[in-house]
This record gives sequence, structure tokens and C-alpha cells, in this order.
Amino acid sequence: MLQPRIQTSPAATLRRLRATIDGLAALGTAGYPPEVRARLKIMNMMAGLIAVFTLLYAVQHLFVDYQTFKPIIWINIALVGAAVLVPFMHRYGETAGGFLIAGAEFAGLFALAFYLGSPSGVHIQYVIGAAAPFFIFGLARLRLVLVIVACCLALHLAVWAMFPATRQPFAARPDFIASIYVSAAVTTFAMTAAIVYYAFRLVEQARAETEALLRSILPDPIVDRLKAEPGATIADSVREASVLFADMKGFVPIAHALGPLRTVELLNQIVSAFDALAGRHGVEKIKTIGDAYMVAAGVPEPVSDHAVRLARMGLDMLMVVEQVAAEIGQPFAIRIGLASGPVMAGVIGTKRITYDLWGDTVNLAARLESHGEPGRVQVSDDTRRLIEADFTIEPRGSIDVKGLGPQRTWFVVAPQATSGRAELQAWP
Repeated sequence: MLQPRIQTSPAATLRRLRATIDGLAALGTAGYPPEVRARLKIMNMMAGLIAVFTLLYAVQHLFVDYQTFKPIIWINIALVGAAVLVPFMHRYGETAGGFLIAGAEFAGLFALAFYLGSPSGVHIQYVIGAAAPFFIFGLARLRLVLVIVACCLALHLAVWAMFPATRQPFAARPDFIASIYVSAAVTTFAMTAAIVYYAFRLVEQARAETEALLRSILPDPIVDRLKAEPGATIADSVREASVLFADMKGFVPIAHALGPLRTVELLNQIVSAFDALAGRHGVEKIKTIGDAYMVAAGVPEPVSDHAVRLARMGLDMLMVVEQVAAEIGQPFAIRIGLASGPVMAGVIGTKRITYDLWGDTVNLAARLESHGEPGRVQVSDDTRRLIEADFTIEPRGSIDVKGLGPQRTWFVVAPQATSGRAELQAWP
């Protein structure tokens, strides 16, 4: 029976090729810090290119005339062997491979120039040494880098001064010398371009990973402001926003019963579902503290329906917890408090920086949560005025808030039929 042919797109082929190259570049780099691994990958990439180009030269000369080109062939084979050993040298230290490839290239190119002379252009490849040491050894070893650069320049000039002509039997083959010059020029340009490209690709990957991590910690607009003004103080006064606090009631006994591992898994399951709801409703997660969850709307960018968004999210959060409680067969619920009004917002800290909120609205939301009822969304009077057209509301009474005095509170019962609220989708 004929098997159907699998069609492979050029993009998929390119991805596989990149994955293979990245895998080879990573040989021997495990266990090193990320910044060192990046340099070792560049070193491995350089060694791989040297091995490929040099092996091609050796094979070419082998099939043309082994007896004539025997010294050239064996010098090239020795350079291939040194290049192949580079990834294995990383076990002896982060600089061992660099010293191996530098020493081999210093000696190998000089030996080739001894036979072929400066007209062959072999010494042009020393120019790679003007850039490669910076990527391989890093700026932390600037003196070593400058010494290697100086050695490359000195060897380049020494070949030019000491070997102005080719040695027999190569002197009688000007076409061969010309082809060597072209090959040396192509190799030098190709390797320099490839090393710089791969180094910048690693930098861009690291930058993208760092930015993705930063955007998972801070709101996107705040990240953009920090990028535009590094070191600037981010502090905003927001006239209208809403803040929601949620805390799980009865979770501590469940945590004792489940044990640490299952407790963390369960919390991660619930918080991940809440995070998905935050994205769906267009609100900003502020932080989690244990089994407490804080989210806001109207910050860092203003929206007119900030209270409505959080009220919808609050009701969906109740449904998520009900589903989880039913799945694990344990009775627990969350209390939710929601308040609206002016807030202050900003980025604080230099290590583990956070985007946080302050003000009476924040304090009121926290008190509404702590004085709430499990399985209910309790809102302030200001929030009630903002959402009563979209939700069914019932009075709760009043609570005493330190610094604010008695506050009328309300429970959000359900969305109005005309509010257009989408049904809760399956949570992750």
C-alpha cells in the first residue's frame, strides 16, 4: 500500500533547520549561566563554520592532487579536528574552547601561508579575529580580547612581510593561488557575517524573553513607558477606576488536607483561571498574596465601564470556584469586594518591581472583601451607581471602614438580561 507523501512547507523546513543549528550550537553549554551559554553558543557556531569550510577545502584538494597538496590537506584536517573538539572543551572551563580555536587558527593559517604565500590571501582570515574574540570571551575579559586582536593583526602583517611569494610546487600554479584567494575572501566575509548575525539573533531572543517576562509582571502601557524613559518614576493619579479583591474562605483546612504540592497545583489552577478571566474582561491583574487576588479596571489606561467589567469578572470568578469545589469535592468559596473611585498607581521597588495601587478606594475594596459573605460580590455605593443599569443589585446594609466611617454596601446578584454579558467559557 502506498503511503501518502507528507508535504513540508518551506517555513516548517526552516524552523527544523534552525532548531537543529540551535541544538548543535548548544553542545557542551549546559550548566553555565545564561550569559555564558550565549557566548559558548557563538563559539560553537564559529567552530562549526570553520570545520565545514576547512573540510571542504581539504576534500577539494584531496581529489585534485593529493601528492601535490598533501601539506595543505593535512593542515586543514588538523584545523577541522580542533574545531570539532571545541564543544567538548567547555567541560574544562568557559575559555578552554576559545583558546583552542584561537591557537589552532593562529598556527594553521600561518602554516598555510608558509606554503602558499601572501598572494593566496590566506592571511585575510586573521581579520575575523578583530571581531570574534569580543563575542567569544566577552567584555569582562577585555584585556585578553585586545591581546588576541593584536595577535591577529601581527600575524596578518607577518605573513604579508615574510611570505611574499608561494613555495614550490605551488608557485607554478597561479590559477590555484587565485582560487585560494577567492576562497579565503569568501570564507572571511561569510564567517564574519554569520557570527555577527547569530550573536545578534541570540541578543534579540534574550531581549524578547526578558520583555515577555516583564510584560507578565507589569501592564503593557507601563512597560512601554519604562522602555521610553528608563529609570523614570511611574506615578499616576487616576480619577475614576475600580478595584476588586477576592479571598478564599475555608481554604486553609483544605490546604492542610491536600498537602503542599496539591495545594500549589490547585492555587495555580484557580489563579490561572482568574488570569484568563482578567484578559477576557479587559482588566488588569495587580497581584496575588497567598489565596487572595487583586484586580483593577481603569488603570493604567482609563475605560468608561471599569465597574461593569469588574462586576462581570466577579460573578465569573464565583462560577470558577464553584466548579473547582465540585471537582475536588471540598466545600470552599470566595468573598469578593469591589469599590470604585480615585486611586493612585505606580511602580515600586528596584528588585522584583511591582505595579500597585493605593488610596481610599483600594482600602474600601479590601474591607468590602473582608466583611463580605462567601459566594457573594459586595460593592460600594459608588460602584452600585455605575453598574445598576447592567446588574440586579440588592442592599446589604452598611459597614464601618476605618478612616472612612460607615459605608452603604450592596450585593451584585446577576447581570440584567439586556446587559449583553457573554456566558462564561470553559476555564483553563
